[in-house]
Order: sequence, then structure tokens, then C-alpha cells
Amino acid sequence: MTLKQRLDQRQAQKLILAPALQQAIKLLPLTNLELIEVIDQEAVQNPMIEIEDEQPERRARDSETRAAEEAGVRNKDGLLEGLSLVSTEPKLAGEAGADNVLAEFHEYLDEGFRPHFSETREAASLENTISRTATLWDHLNWQASLAFFDPEDRELAERIIGDIDENGYLSSTVEELARLNRTTPEKIDELRDKIKAFDPVGCGSRDLGEALLAQMDQLQVQDEVVRTIVARHLPLLERSDYAQLARLLGISLPEVRERIDLLKTLDPTPGRKYSEERTTYVVPDIFVVKEGDEWKVELNEEGLPRLRVSGYYRRLLAEAAEGQPEAYHFLKDRLKKALWFMRSLDQRNQTIHKVARFIVGRQQEFFEKGIDYIRPLTLMEIAQDIGVHESTVGRVVANKHMMTPRGVFPLKYFFHKSLQGSCGEDVSSLKVKDRIRRLVEAEDKDRPLSDIEIGDLLAREGLTIARRTVAKYRNQLRIEPSHIRKRKSVLEEKT
Repeated sequence: MTLKQRLDQRQAQKLILAPALQQAIKLLPLTNLELIEVIDQEAVQNPMIEIEDEQPERRARDSETRAAEEAGVRNKDGLLEGLSLVSTEPKLAGEAGADNVLAEFHEYLDEGFRPHFSETREAASLENTISRTATLWDHLNWQASLAFFDPEDRELAERIIGDIDENGYLSSTVEELARLNRTTPEKIDELRDKIKAFDPVGCGSRDLGEALLAQMDQLQVQDEVVRTIVARHLPLLERSDYAQLARLLGISLPEVRERIDLLKTLDPTPGRKYSEERTTYVVPDIFVVKEGDEWKVELNEEGLPRLRVSGYYRRLLAEAAEGQPEAYHFLKDRLKKALWFMRSLDQRNQTIHKVARFIVGRQQEFFEKGIDYIRPLTLMEIAQDIGVHESTVGRVVANKHMMTPRGVFPLKYFFHKSLQGSCGEDVSSLKVKDRIRRLVEAEDKDRPLSDIEIGDLLAREGLTIARRTVAKYRNQLRIEPSHIRKRKSVLEEKT
């Protein structure tokens, strides 16, 4: 049997997303700020799309321009002389029904010519321009250039700095660095000792103990007990086993507390000082307000430009149909893309509004009375109610925020699992977590509640959940186990 290549045709059925549908799907997960960028980019690329100017004086000027065009008067650029507005759409063979298509988008159509870049904006002053923040490695390399005068030492120090992670610790061992750089571990340690004294102090350390000792050296902390804790007993400190720590050190619990307070002034992750993390500001996409007895949902359209189809280029399309096929097909394609883009924006807004209305209708008691009345909700429930696919709802709730009388919440906040109550009703997992948090806050500090005891208390309230579920929710709330809370309570009492 021989293998050979050949060309043949096969007929098969495939599910393919049309470009217009792909565009509508891409618009769903965008926030308002991201949507503004997409709209601006589309307006630049497609001449058929114009951004409506809401300024009254601009509107008056456009009205005068349209009146002059209808009278056949040449404008100042000489582009519209004698141009008739009677036929604004090409009517060629095979193009029947074009007027009906455009009739659906009548609100987007504009007969005036509005250039995209007519707005004059004041240039930002250099004083208000923010430069790039120096990274941890930039800061350390700058100090290395001042501390190491020998070119070989400076190059080796830069390689060591390049191996430091964002927390300030070495990513490789000293032996690996020595082998990669063809030097000795003693030479690496010699340079590291100088790098650890750079700002921030402790960068280049191998572990937490070494970083804390470097910071104590810089602060000239001579307390041998603190140094012993860092050098030998960090595992006990991590487990909050203060009683065992006091026995090994031969000191009282109040003295242990004093040393721990001193250690809390040190930085366990010195490199984070130059982290690239920045504060994220949220712009709500949805407003929820109560007027009388009715809850109203409004989309935040502040800053979103209003779009319409350019009347000027529509007339050029009509003219091109009479003898310029290349220009006609180009403008026709741009008109079709513009209409689909505007329709996709409308569909996006309608879908978001439907999802928000369903959430508000389901969670009215939460908005009025608080977390105890929040109800479980899934994507499938909304999808079945509004008649879309579950993945569509998932795209809608992504990166969206809702401003309510109780604060600003991400839409994902309202989607969570349900637990079965004693009477068969569905109970939100958020309500269970809040109840666990309040039980721990109100517990006896001398006798903290274990996970089993928390589960028993919840069962008395009609919420029967397993111990491992209590432990999972407690970890998500960042609440320590009962034995750790007990040790910290004992330490506080002794002091």
C-alpha cells in the first residue's frame, strides 16, 4: 500500500460565528472605559461613523451648513457645491430593500458633515505628566553603580540583582549563582552582604530570617532574644506557639509579646516597596435607585459618545454608485460595518439592562434589609429568563459594577452557591459566611469556637453544613483556626 497526496472536495456542516456576531460578543464583557476606547478606534477607522456633538452652538452651525447644502451653496472647502439631498442612498439592481434596512437605523442617520477631529483640546502640561515609576531592579542597580567601582564586581552585582524576585528574595541558590557566573559562593555572599544593605534593606536575602536579620543590623537592634527567635524559632512564631517559645527562651509571655511587637516593625517582603501594583478605581456601569416603592435600573452612559451614520459619506456612496464601482463597494462595506457596530452596541446595552433588572428583582430584600436577606443566584437562571445562553450572561457580568444604596458591588458578587435550609429553602453561601464571621467576632476569647461548634450553632439556626465546609468558608474569610486564636488570646491576657 502506497501513500500519496491528492486534492478532493468534501461537504460538511460547521458552526461558524459570523463577524457581526463575533463583534457583538466582544463588546459584552467591556467596561465603559474600555468601550469608549473601542468606539473611538472604530470612529477613526470607519468614515461612516460620526460622534454626535451635543453642544448647542455646534448644532446651530451644522443646521446652517445643511441649509446651505440644500440650497446648492458651496461651503468654504468647496466640497459640496450643487450636491442634492434628494437621493441619499444608491438604488442599483439587486439592492432592493436597502431603504428598509436603513429605516431601522433612522436615529443614527445624519445629513450633515461633522469632521472627527474638529475639537481643540488643551495640551497637558509637562508638570502634570507622570513619569515611569522606578522598579525594584532599577533602584538596586542604581545603588550598585555607586557602591561597586570594580567593573567585574559591578557586573556580577547586576546579575545577582537580576535574580531577585519582586518580594526581594533570591530566586536561585548561592551555589547556582556561583556556577552560572563562574565564580565562588564566597564571592556571591560578599556582594550579597553589600546588596542587602541597599534600600530597601534585606533585598537579596535567601529567606525570611536572613532578611529580618539584615534589617535588624541596619536598625542596630542588639536584643539577642529577638535574634534568637528569628534565627532558630521562626516555625514556632508562624504557628503562634507562644507558650513553647517562652519555655525555650526562658522568658515570660509578656516579654515574648514585646519581642513580637518589635518584629512586627520589620518588613517580611522588602521588595514590595517598589511593587508595580496600583490602586484600581471602579466606574459603575449600572445605577440602582429607589423611587417611591419602585427600584429603577439605569445604565451609566456618562462619557459614552453617541454615534450616527455620516450623511456626507452616504451622499458620496450615492454618487459613487453612478460610475465608481470601487469607491461604491468600499463605502457600502463601511456602511454595513457601521450599522452592525451600532446595532451591537444597542444589543449590548439591552442585554446588560435585562441582566441588571433580573438581579435587582431577585435581590430587592438585600438592598432594603441587608446581607441576611440576600438570595442565591446562578447564571443559568438569568439565561433562561431573558432567553440567552449562559455564556452570554457570564460575559455580561464580567468586569461590571453596580452602584446601589448599599454600596458598589461587582455583578459577580450576586452569583453564588445555595445551601439547603432546615425548611427546604435555598440559603445563600454569602449569608452563611457572614454568620460565621459574626459568630467568631462574638465568641469567648478564652474559649474560641471550633469548626464543629460553629457547625452546631449554624444547625440550630436551620443551616446544616459539614465541618469541612465551615473550614473552607472560614479560610475564605481569612479567619485563623481556633487553636491559633486561643494562643493569641492567651498572649494578650498575659501582657
